[in-house]
Amino acid sequence: MSNFNDLKYKYNNLDLFGKTIVVNSIIFVLSFLINVLLKWDVAQYFVLPSNFMDAILQPWSILTYGFFHSGFWHILFNMLLLFYLARVTTNLFRPKMMLNVFLLGIIFGGLAYLVVANILPTNFLRTRGVLLGSSAGVSALLMFVAVYMPETQIRLFNAFTVKWKHIAMVFVAYDIFRFFLGFNQGGYVAHFGGYLFGYLYASNLLKGKDIGSGFERMMDGLFSWFKPKSKLKTVHRKKGKSGYTGKTKQEFDAFNKQKKIDMILDKISKSGYDSLTSEEKEFLFKAGKD
Repeated sequence: MSNFNDLKYKYNNLDLFGKTIVVNSIIFVLSFLINVLLKWDVAQYFVLPSNFMDAILQPWSILTYGFFHSGFWHILFNMLLLFYLARVTTNLFRPKMMLNVFLLGIIFGGLAYLVVANILPTNFLRTRGVLLGSSAGVSALLMFVAVYMPETQIRLFNAFTVKWKHIAMVFVAYDIFRFFLGFNQGGYVAHFGGYLFGYLYASNLLKGKDIGSGFERMMDGLFSWFKPKSKLKTVHRKKGKSGYTGKTKQEFDAFNKQKKIDMILDKISKSGYDSLTSEEKEFLFKAGKD
């Protein structure tokens, strides 16, 4: 029991993407064991069917398909790329915002898959009949990073540095090449849907508009149903005349902090992460821990 509590404690202390990677891994292992031991393909109820009417009968699959994978290398590659992208983004942006990009990328990729699979003739688009894997969400995050901060670099294999925009170009070119060769075309359509959504999210955010805020509020409301309600009563205090109008000190400090973060992010998008001073890097690091 103590071992279980230790695991539970470690899980609760993970960030949002750490928990997402753990959930994906647990689902992969459990579905594999159920399939092998019980000869029951439980994934069929959660993956996204290519037929539109079949998808209507299990509407949850537009999101749940992103948490099921076809094999070890499939999940390993997706989770590794998700891990590296999460390390880049969650130090600069709100983790919830980045989770929005990931989850909405999955949904957008699934919609692209359904539309293309039900419009194009079957002799042109060869699909496996179902869509699974978190690649569309990972693709959305990759394109988001490439568009929002194209000059940001990552060091690969401790040997050389490369910009995220160049990494995104390689991935997109590879997916286009594989698509026209006829390899898992339905899966690559979902990738393209994710790329498109990541581009839209980043380009709108650069203009000051967060297109995922509505989805975030909806998810917060949904998860609030499962949280235990507090037994403490809310006490409303009357405002005194001496109080100043507008923000409290905490809200004012938070506003100034976010304004400074936005200025640093704007600097990164124009000149790259390496252009930051040591004080700005330290400030972003501490802000990412909050």
